[in-house]
Amino acid sequence: MERKSITNTAKTLIVIWNMGLFIGIWFGFYNNYTFDRYRMLGGVLSCVVYSIIYLFLCQLYKTFRIASMSIGETVISQVLCLGIADFVLYAECCLIYNRMVNLLPGIITALGQIAGTVVLVIVAKNYLMKHLIPQKTVVIYGKEIERQEINEFSRRLLKKYKHLFQIGQMLSEKEITFSLEETVSENATVLLYEVSHLTRKKVMKYALEHKKNIYFTPTIEDITLQGCTEKHLLDTPLMKYDYVYESISEYTGKRFFDVVMSFLMLCLCSPFMLLAAIAIKLEDRGPVFYKQKRCTKNGVVFEIIKFRSMIVDAEKNGFLPCTAKDNRITNVGNFLRKTRMDELPQLINILKGDMSFVGPRPERVEHVEKYTKELPEFEYRMRVKGGLTGYAQIYGKYNTSAYDKLRLDLTYIENQSFLLDLKMILLTLKIIFISESTEGFTEEKSRNISGTVEKRQGMLGTGTESVVK
Repeated sequence: MERKSITNTAKTLIVIWNMGLFIGIWFGFYNNYTFDRYRMLGGVLSCVVYSIIYLFLCQLYKTFRIASMSIGETVISQVLCLGIADFVLYAECCLIYNRMVNLLPGIITALGQIAGTVVLVIVAKNYLMKHLIPQKTVVIYGKEIERQEINEFSRRLLKKYKHLFQIGQMLSEKEITFSLEETVSENATVLLYEVSHLTRKKVMKYALEHKKNIYFTPTIEDITLQGCTEKHLLDTPLMKYDYVYESISEYTGKRFFDVVMSFLMLCLCSPFMLLAAIAIKLEDRGPVFYKQKRCTKNGVVFEIIKFRSMIVDAEKNGFLPCTAKDNRITNVGNFLRKTRMDELPQLINILKGDMSFVGPRPERVEHVEKYTKELPEFEYRMRVKGGLTGYAQIYGKYNTSAYDKLRLDLTYIENQSFLLDLKMILLTLKIIFISESTEGFTEEKSRNISGTVEKRQGMLGTGTESVVK
């Protein structure tokens, strides 16, 4: 059985199981409270609404990518999809009935949905791991890339996806004489890592002709092209850059959403914020908050607010990036970081207008100056207001290199819209439960490594804390 056949079979069974249980409990219990007349029609419409919400969230969270996602990530994604869909339909039932309806049948059904999903995902994943043959892969990397960097990239790739890729060769483009039949023909997949435009053009031409799988790292120019639209002024195709981030209507709607949502979130989260503040104070009697100067749109400097998660005077010996098991992080701080609760005070920044819910993370002033000197394109990410969450937070990790974070942030800037912001917020719910996105810098990554690695990995993400007393 091919990978697609296995995943499609698992997808079908998961959907049938979850929809079947919902339909059963809805018609068996909740539909009786919802509709008096046209009960059957109302029940059918409710089930259609449920299926739309559930399948949309499954698509958003990519819950059926069983081959490329871990069992834990797949299950967490499904739990979020089921939890949101079940809650919406329960709320519908209560609103129509005009009073609270017994929640116990819904809880039992949700537990049944989750249990069945876990079993199906585990069975499908194990079957895939036993029967899936990794694709033979050649990695071709740029002339300026150090061997150490490409080794680290390959190690991380195989650590998570060794069942998909079997890397047989890693070749620098300067080693290739463009006898592509010799280099590529025996491989099912070609992965181009930071290669020159000429190399990419030649390799992709050959790979496309021979139907090879192709992966490549995009340049800044590639990402910028996403902000263009087709124009047919003549019979010659034209592309026009649209400056999406300067749209007045989008900004007005975004600001309105930020104000309303930050106020509501502050009201909802205030009990948890109070508990966090008490816990921080009780642990070491130090200050609850810290502030740090960050840069936002057009380089404007503001003070970002966070719950303190490190010891007092964490930077007394100078700036040091946070590592995976940093002894400067307090016990309470460790919990706050894992649950992202240390970011909650930034709702105040959003309400004030310093930040937005979605956008590139605002960087420290000194980092912006350093990064822009080493990578001039870095200033592009300040075309929009900094955000609480964004592409780099959702698709990257804490220890993702600054260059990769830049590419992720620019992808958001060139595609931003109100709907994309909603998508980012929903995806952030998932990231909260996935610990790898909060990994600190490893010992290896916290050192300055020569060449390109030093340039990119020396540009650290959000830095450590400056305590305000």
